Amino acid sequence: MAGKFGLEGAMIPRTVRRVFDERGEPREDFASQTAVLGLRGRNHVVRVLNLSNSGAMVICPVLPHIGEAMTLQLLDWGQVMGHICWVRDGKIGINFATPLE
Repeated sequence: MAGKFGLEGAMIPRTVRRVFDERGEPREDFASQTAVLGLRGRNHVVRVLNLSNSGAMVICPVLPHIGEAMTLQLLDWGQVMGHICWVRDGKIGINFATPLE
């Protein structure tokens, strides 16, 4: 089905900003930390905006697909595996396969 909605994050348009933070765990801001995102056999330097035990939000130079598998090399935790859970305005949300310790 061709149209204006696709897997780049525009599938469900958000017209109202989120009022409540419904995440189940706190996130720490890391606006100056960089990481290496492994996606489709290539590495990309990304900037980590926030991080929790189960995921991260990063600024990404490529447009991944929701559900796509990836790795994230973090300075203090090493390489973690996960998948893309959302894409919006040059930022992506990542769910880790196993929580950080």
